[in-house]
Amino acid sequence: MFDSLSDKLDKAFHVLKGHGQITEVNVAETLKEVRRALVDADVNFKIAKEFTNTVKEKALGQNVLKSLKPNQLMVKIVKDELTEMMGGDAEGIDLSGNPSVILMSGLQGSGKTTFSGKLANFLKTKKSKKPLLVACDVYRPAAIDQLHVVGEQIDVEVFSNKEEKNPVAIAEAAIAHAKQNGHNVVILDTAGRLAVDEVMMNEISDIKKAIQPEEILFVVDAMTGQDAVNTAKTFNEVLDFDGVILTKLDGDTRGGAAISIKSVVHKPIKFIGTGEKMDAIDVFYPSRMADRILGMGDVVSLVERAQEQYDEEEARKIQKKIAKDKFGFDDFLKQIQQVKKMGSMKDLMGMIPGAGKMMKNMDIDDDAFKHIEAMIHSMTPHERENPTSINASRKKRISKGSGTSVQEVNQLLKQFSQMSKMMKMMQGGGGKKMMQMMKNLQ
Repeated sequence: MFDSLSDKLDKAFHVLKGHGQITEVNVAETLKEVRRALVDADVNFKIAKEFTNTVKEKALGQNVLKSLKPNQLMVKIVKDELTEMMGGDAEGIDLSGNPSVILMSGLQGSGKTTFSGKLANFLKTKKSKKPLLVACDVYRPAAIDQLHVVGEQIDVEVFSNKEEKNPVAIAEAAIAHAKQNGHNVVILDTAGRLAVDEVMMNEISDIKKAIQPEEILFVVDAMTGQDAVNTAKTFNEVLDFDGVILTKLDGDTRGGAAISIKSVVHKPIKFIGTGEKMDAIDVFYPSRMADRILGMGDVVSLVERAQEQYDEEEARKIQKKIAKDKFGFDDFLKQIQQVKKMGSMKDLMGMIPGAGKMMKNMDIDDDAFKHIEAMIHSMTPHERENPTSINASRKKRISKGSGTSVQEVNQLLKQFSQMSKMMKMMQGGGGKKMMQMMKNLQ
C-alpha cells in the first residue's frame, strides 16, 4: 500500500539528515522532493503545493527540540499535515434510523456490490446489526444474482424483484420488508455506469428524494487516482453524499485519491477495502494511514485485528497443553488459521514499523503457510499429537504426501520444537533463558 510514495518521501527526508538545524534552504530542498512525490502519487498539483507551503510555514516557525533531529521534526510535521488533509479524525456512519438506510453510489467497476456485502458483514459481526441487502441495479446483467451470491457468503438476506424495473419502487418495498422482518439496517446497491451521465444521476437522485437515507456513501476505486477525485466531486454536486469508501487499496495504489479527496470534496473517507474477502474492510483512520504512508507501520490496527481473532477459551486450552508438553500440530494449525483470518500477509507486514521497507522487494505470498499446512495434513492424528514420534520413514511419507522434501519436513519439525520451547519459557516466566536461546538460534 503506497510503496512508491513511501519510498519517495523517505528519500525527501534524507535531504535533512546530518543537518544540525532547519533552514530555509534545506527545507525548500526537502519540500521540493515532497511535492514531487505527491504529484507522482497523482495528488492534484495545486493541493500538493498548498500542502508543502503549510509544512514550510510550520517547519520554519519552530525551533528544533533537543530530542528531535531536523529530519525527524519534518517527518512529524508532514505526518500531522497528512492526517489533517485526510480528515483528522475517523468518521462513523449514522445508524440512528429504524431501519437505518444506507444508499451506495458510484461508477460501474468500482467494487460497489462487493463492498455493499462487506459493509453488511461489518455491521452484522462488529455492530450486532441485522442488515438487509437490496438489489436496486436493474440494468447490469447478473447484478442481482451477484448480490445474492454475496449475501449467501455472509449469511445476510437479499431483497430483489426481477420483474420490477423502477429502482425507487424496489427501494421502498425493501424498506417496508425490513420493518416487517426486524432488519435495522438497509443497504441499497444502486446501478453504476461506465461514466457519469444525466440519466444515472437523475435516477439515484430520485431514490434519495424518495427514501431520505441516513447515509449516502460514494464508492470509488483507489487505483484510479485523480480521476476518482474528479468523479467524487461530480457525484457530490448532485447527491451531497456523506462519505467516501475507497476500494482496492491492496492493489497498485499510488495514493492520490486517499490523500486529496477530502480536500477537494470536503467529505470524509469512512471505510477502505483492503482485499477480496468479505472481512477485508477497515474503518479509515487518517492518522494511521499517515503513519503507513510514512513507513511507520500501523501497530494499533494490527493489534485490533489480532484481538478480533483472539479466542479466550482456546487460549486457555493451549496454555494448559503447553504446560503439560501436549502442544501438538493440530494446535499449531489452529494458530495458523487465526493468523490467516487477520488479512493478507503483505497488508499485515505493512502494519509492522520498518517491516514494509525491509520486505518491499520480496514477493509475500498470501499462501505462505500452504506448504506447512500440507505437511501437517499429511501427518496421522498420532503424529500431530506426538511430534517426537516422527522418525525417518514417517518423514518420507509426510514429504511425499505433501509434495515437499524431507529437508522441509525436518525444518518444520525443528521450528516447531523451538517454538514450543519458547512458548513454555514465556509461560513460565523464563525470559532470560528465552533471550539466550534466541541468540543461539541466530
